[in-house]
Amino acid sequence: MAKGPWLDDDEQTAWRSYLLMNKTLTTHLERHLQREFGMSNSDFEILVNLSESESGRMRAFELGRATQWEKSRMSHHLSRMEKRGLIRKEACDSRYPEIVITDEGLAAIKACAPAHAARVREFFVDVLGPDRMVALGEASDEIVDTIGKHCESNCPPEVSGLLT
Repeated sequence: MAKGPWLDDDEQTAWRSYLLMNKTLTTHLERHLQREFGMSNSDFEILVNLSESESGRMRAFELGRATQWEKSRMSHHLSRMEKRGLIRKEACDSRYPEIVITDEGLAAIKACAPAHAARVREFFVDVLGPDRMVALGEASDEIVDTIGKHCESNCPPEVSGLLT
């Protein structure tokens, strides 16, 4: 028998607990990045993607797909990062510039990544432990896959493109 649209008490409790955990953890990690390294979570996300790419460069639309950011947000944020010397934009043979991590950007991510990873370990990995980490990873993948399937036929192209 299919359930109605409302969550039962246990479902509601679990959902709200997840929302509180996600917000609390994200806020805590963001505050430490800002306070200790002068870096926003958005800066960190861009620099991680660029530093993990084979060439230290990605096209803006590739960064948009990796971060699931809309084009205007990406454009504005990249401009701010470029002014701070963390990235540079390079023209290439397409209409999308390549975004390149600079030496300053690489130094910034190398400076803050170990402390950030230590906090993720302390407040997430160690709290969950190996078995729950595996279960959470599997559940997370299933949720992302389900949303992706839903968006294939129900989401506007600008949203669907972010999930593929």
